[in-house]
Amino acid sequence: MPKHDDLTKQSRTGRRQLYCSFQPSESVRQLLEQRCEVRFASGKGPIAHQIGDAEAAIVVVTDDLSAPVIIDLPASLRAIATYSVGYEHIDVAAATARGIAVLTTPDVLSPAVAENALFLLLGVARRATESIELVRSGRWSGWTPTQLIGFELRGKTLGILGMGRIGGEVARRASALGMTVCYHNRHPSTAPNARAYRFEPDLYEFLGSLDVLLLAAPSTDETRGIINSDTLAQLKPGASLINIGRGDLVVDDAVISALQSRHLRGAGLDVFNNEPALDPRYLELPNVFALPHIGSSTIEARTSMAEILLDGLDAIDRGERPANQIG
Repeated sequence: MPKHDDLTKQSRTGRRQLYCSFQPSESVRQLLEQRCEVRFASGKGPIAHQIGDAEAAIVVVTDDLSAPVIIDLPASLRAIATYSVGYEHIDVAAATARGIAVLTTPDVLSPAVAENALFLLLGVARRATESIELVRSGRWSGWTPTQLIGFELRGKTLGILGMGRIGGEVARRASALGMTVCYHNRHPSTAPNARAYRFEPDLYEFLGSLDVLLLAAPSTDETRGIINSDTLAQLKPGASLINIGRGDLVVDDAVISALQSRHLRGAGLDVFNNEPALDPRYLELPNVFALPHIGSSTIEARTSMAEILLDGLDAIDRGERPANQIG
């Protein structure tokens, strides 16, 4: 394995050696190549072998950076920069023990994910899946006063389970549409503007007051499976579910059963258990508006995510601790 004091390519070129585990958009590729010598994933062999003598690696949530993988990473590697806010795919303790910094992309993708949450919410409220299918199938026979009647967001209560930066951005936008917003966390949120919204400390009382439940929590031992038959039963009949957090926050059988019975009016889902191999029953339900995990998929967010990771790597080179370092 290469040593930190080896004559690496960086010392010969004066540019950081960077491994990127995915093929980015052209604008992000140009940004990376402006600031680093970049080697992109070949798709062959373990990630530890592909990294080679790179000092930093940009990875994504589908990459396995568990402890056994981190043990095999080359000695040259100083930082793992994940192209995401979440870092469940990285064993941070194992990386820290190896002296490898772990960087994430906080803040910069929150507006994009919040806009996507509203897209899901509006899609459920206005029955987007059924409307699109009706038009594309050629079965639309013309306007009628009872065709695909949905509901307005104005005057409805939105409850956010997991009020962080993204939740705060959703709350601000939902309030502008005339919704009343409350949230449930273990403790009152310190996120910007969270004080503007009602904190509900009791989960069951929180659920019982909602027209729409939005999941924006991370995946932890406490939150995995939190939306199950018991918690769904606390919702008012006809409530809707939006998930922009993690797929494993929900128990699929329970959610699908509630959708089939119409206890849940509808669900807007951008994340799934076992994605992309989601439970096929979701796709059979007309009251499900499903997206392929595109929450932060905007030009602006993807570019800002790359910039914040590169800035963090620059800080490490200066001997500083980046603001976006975990652990």
